[in-house]
Amino acid sequence: MQVDPSCVVSSACLLLLFSTLSSRVSEVGGTHQSIPPSVVKLWASAFGGEMKSISAKYSGSQLLQKKYKEFERAVRVEEIDGLRLVKRLAEDMEEMFHKKAQAMKRLVEAAEEAHLQHEEDPDLQYEYFNAVLINEVDDVGNSVELGGEFILQPNDHFNNLSVNLSLSVVQVPTNMYNKDSAIVNGVYWSEALNKVFVDNFERDPSLIWQYFGSAKGFFRQYPGIKWKPDEHGVIAFDCRNRKWYIQAATSPKDVVILVDVSGSMKGLRLTIARQTVSSILDTLGDDDFFNIIAYNEELHYVEPCLNGTLVQADVTNKDHFREHLNKLFAQGIGMLDIALTEAFNLLGDFNETGRGSECSQAIMLVTDGAVDTYDAIFAKYNWPDRKVRIFPYLIGRESAFADNLKWMACANKGYFTQISTLADVQENVMEYLHVLSRPKVIDQEHDTVWTEAYIDNTLPQAQKMDDGQGPVLMTTVAMPVFSTKNETRNRGILLGVVGTDVPVSELLKTIPKYKLGIHGYAFAITNNGYILTHPDLRPLYGDGKKRRKPNYSSVDLSEVEWEDKDDTLRNAMVNRKTGTFSMEVKKSVDKGKRVLVLHNDYYYTDIKGTPFSLGVALSRGHGKYFFRGNVTVEEGFHDLEHPDVALADEWTYCNTDEHPEHRYLSQIEAIKLYLNGHEPHLQCDKELIQEVLFDAVVTAPLEAYWTSLVLNKSENSDKGVEIAYLGTRTGLSRINLFVVPDELTNQDFLTAEDKEGVFNADHFPLWYKRAAEQVPGTFVYSLTFNSGSENKSVVLASTAIQLLDERKSPIAAAVGIQMKLEFFQKKFWTASRQCAALDGKCSISCDEENINCYLIDNNGFVLVAEDYTLTGKFFGEAERAVMSKLLQMGSFKRVTLYDYQALCWVFSESSDSGHTLLDPYFAFFSAVKWILTELVIFLVEFNLCSWWYSDLTAKAQRIGRTMQVPCDTEYPAFISERTIKENLGNVDCDGCIKSFVIQQIPSSNLFMVVVDNKCDCSMFEPITMDPIEIMYNESLKCERLKMQKDRRRPDTCHPFHPEENSMECGGTVGLTPSLVATLVCVLLSLFPR
Repeated sequence: MQVDPSCVVSSACLLLLFSTLSSRVSEVGGTHQSIPPSVVKLWASAFGGEMKSISAKYSGSQLLQKKYKEFERAVRVEEIDGLRLVKRLAEDMEEMFHKKAQAMKRLVEAAEEAHLQHEEDPDLQYEYFNAVLINEVDDVGNSVELGGEFILQPNDHFNNLSVNLSLSVVQVPTNMYNKDSAIVNGVYWSEALNKVFVDNFERDPSLIWQYFGSAKGFFRQYPGIKWKPDEHGVIAFDCRNRKWYIQAATSPKDVVILVDVSGSMKGLRLTIARQTVSSILDTLGDDDFFNIIAYNEELHYVEPCLNGTLVQADVTNKDHFREHLNKLFAQGIGMLDIALTEAFNLLGDFNETGRGSECSQAIMLVTDGAVDTYDAIFAKYNWPDRKVRIFPYLIGRESAFADNLKWMACANKGYFTQISTLADVQENVMEYLHVLSRPKVIDQEHDTVWTEAYIDNTLPQAQKMDDGQGPVLMTTVAMPVFSTKNETRNRGILLGVVGTDVPVSELLKTIPKYKLGIHGYAFAITNNGYILTHPDLRPLYGDGKKRRKPNYSSVDLSEVEWEDKDDTLRNAMVNRKTGTFSMEVKKSVDKGKRVLVLHNDYYYTDIKGTPFSLGVALSRGHGKYFFRGNVTVEEGFHDLEHPDVALADEWTYCNTDEHPEHRYLSQIEAIKLYLNGHEPHLQCDKELIQEVLFDAVVTAPLEAYWTSLVLNKSENSDKGVEIAYLGTRTGLSRINLFVVPDELTNQDFLTAEDKEGVFNADHFPLWYKRAAEQVPGTFVYSLTFNSGSENKSVVLASTAIQLLDERKSPIAAAVGIQMKLEFFQKKFWTASRQCAALDGKCSISCDEENINCYLIDNNGFVLVAEDYTLTGKFFGEAERAVMSKLLQMGSFKRVTLYDYQALCWVFSESSDSGHTLLDPYFAFFSAVKWILTELVIFLVEFNLCSWWYSDLTAKAQRIGRTMQVPCDTEYPAFISERTIKENLGNVDCDGCIKSFVIQQIPSSNLFMVVVDNKCDCSMFEPITMDPIEIMYNESLKCERLKMQKDRRRPDTCHPFHPEENSMECGGTVGLTPSLVATLVCVLLSLFPR
């Protein structure tokens, strides 16, 4: 055959051209993907096999799975009826709350009877146990007056504080006289409460602090305890401005505060006025509504955005208004008539909307005078019904206008007071509370009130830290105490309020956590939608000694269950409905670093006799199922007594608080007494005990298995594996140490210090929760984020044990091991040196300079990297370009989370009129000037010398400081896509192509990522998990202030009573300025300042 030479040449050219192109494509392909995926897969497979072998062997997971399988036919799986469960829990809580309320009722009856039998004696002399002075001695060793020997003994029921269970003590505010006649008389007749305090405690040993807060100011507390002043020698506590007192004493109210800012209010007067308004705000609670209007020739809403409306008096709103008070300045002429007209119209219009308290209404008038009585305005808007009470506060020593203001108060069922100094503010402000209480007293309605969750740091018991985590969150049940004497009936005299605290932790004890599943939880809210208890409530902040967040007591349910955008769940619970709701939720765990995406079913109902509603959340899948096993008591208890067994500290297997003789029992000791029938009064959860006995029997073989591993010296010779552990659905745990305790790398793990790692009242351990969401038979590996520096970190490997081989199977237990990070990393680097080449020469190695190898988990955190400082960091910080590509390819996805309880750092530079009090020089000079002026102008209207105050005591000081304030934040979490096992990609970094391969580690939540580092990809923004503050523009801020969520009003209201004696409406001492004093004041003005 002849071949055309041109064709041969052409073919040769084509072959050459093809070879050249192939070579170039090969070069380009080598540049784009120089990392062989097959080699990475080999490394991943080798490491995964090695780690699963170690984890399964030392945890005993296969043995435990086999043991549960052996009992498969002996167990019964049940679907949890969430609605039935929440109703039963609500009934249990109702019973507990009812017992507390009954104890308060007995105190009320005893107090009213004691007062009825007592005749007031102005000359009464009575020695009582003063809480501050008990056990105090003078210089010669004698007991001080009102002190005396008072026996105190530590008591574990009261946090090991030293108390006296036979007697109460009396605390009197620092600014009041201990032996004032009214106080001594009140203390004398209230001694009758001691007997009832003791009787209540004997009837219900779960009671803690019981007390009586007197309207006269003293506070009787049981059991008796020593009070200590602060570092300034002051005790700030006054029972009358506590929420439980105010809430029990008065009905809900709508309040408009009018503040005079005319020119005559300059100087100290305006300072006192600000403090008066602030003190009024302190007396308002979550069931009240308010607004503040400043006036001179014009009206100035302190918050212009809220013109023409009232807002709920929650902590956030009150603090917002306080900030605006500092911006008030005095000028012009005061036109009270337009201010009163606006206030009446505002109250009337707001009441018609149905959004307020729909109960009491009041106008608080803070001024230095009124030139008229304005009876025409009152006749038009308030008479004859007088539904709006008027409370004038005359600021300053001048009494010229006192009669006009007092007339306003008397004509409108209010109360008049005069405030001359800052020290007078609090006592005078609180007078209005006793006026508002009159209708309730005359009606003799002893309403039982429950407060929202709160912390009172001023009480001595609050100084005792709870497990080092901060003061105890509690709710208080309170009832008012009235004078029942016929001769004072129409005066409506409030004697005080009795109360007792109920720690929120007590509520959690009534909740059977084992019935709620691994991710399930119970929560409760108030009639205002605020959280009483919820596992995601974070009321405290700070390291070491915890501090309260500013708005910790008014966190709304919608701020933690934020996926419910329409407030469907919240509103149903606020309106005390019974029902169900479901939604997908994103739960952040591990200090907000990780996210679990779950589908929750919610069940809710009301707690009768209280303003609270209860909810239960169950996660779909394994969280909706429960199983019952059955073993004999004998074999179950034998295995429960093993030394390696522990039960969840905060779970209630037996109620050891009910009787004092049981308080020293451990839960296992209590179970033993219960099973033996030796303690018929011991109340135990029979169902939980039966299941914990079953778990003890099934898990018992692990003890012998782990012991055999410890005894085999050839095993674990490098002591890489330190601990094996297991936990079951009943809160039972077993721990085995493979090293001596002193050699443990992380000694906090599985101890009370490790809050997320142990069974708590409201959650399962973190390793248990994460294992439950892994594919059955695989291990979840993680670093602990509180680990220390190099060679101090550990890796946890955990896996869940399913009862059945089906999707609806309950999780029976979880097991795992703790190993040294160094040991874990060594295994990784060993695996990454393997290769399949016949000549033993690997095409790629993690040791190469241009290759970076990482081991990351399913949330993107680095467990192994050549740069040790990257351990525990987010992968997006180490390889920003690669992480961007992984997100783009779908190997990882970003989940946006929100934190509505966050605190943000801000630099505050503001005018602070109180700053001078903090400066010793200003404070000293101001004090001298104050003393001189007081001597000179005593009983004189001090405005003649108002300039004297303005420079120092009221001068605004420009300061700046960094502080944490409540804010809303948005932050990301990342999660791998389970269906994508491997991937490879290229990233263009300004023309340089960076290639990478990602490969899942078999039987784990881990991924190996191999990246070439030839390119500089610093132009990519780092991907971090840092929270970003959500900024609201002014318009949106205003809308958020105006927005009022659904709330349910308290069931009772006592705004007025026809028999009320409104002529007790305050008084004033006639003040006449002295000519000599006035002249001296003028002379003082001539001195240079």
